[in-house]
Amino acid sequence: MPQANLFTLMISRPVAASAMRVAIVVGTCLNIINQGATIWHGGDTDWPRFLMNYAVPFLVASYSAAKARRSIGD
Repeated sequence: MPQANLFTLMISRPVAASAMRVAIVVGTCLNIINQGATIWHGGDTDWPRFLMNYAVPFLVASYSAAKARRSIGD
């Protein structure tokens, strides 16, 4: 059985849904840590950093899950 394409696994519904939940939790924590005081005091949000705080955990979680699924042949 040929191994599935890693990118295809990363964007599959179960992997992407799980990674999205991880990204929401971890990204929110990172934004509170990195920009919480600025946002709380009415400062300007650093939008590229704000978005990266969600994108990075999503990519890490989806990559890890896809690698695991591919290695067990799921």
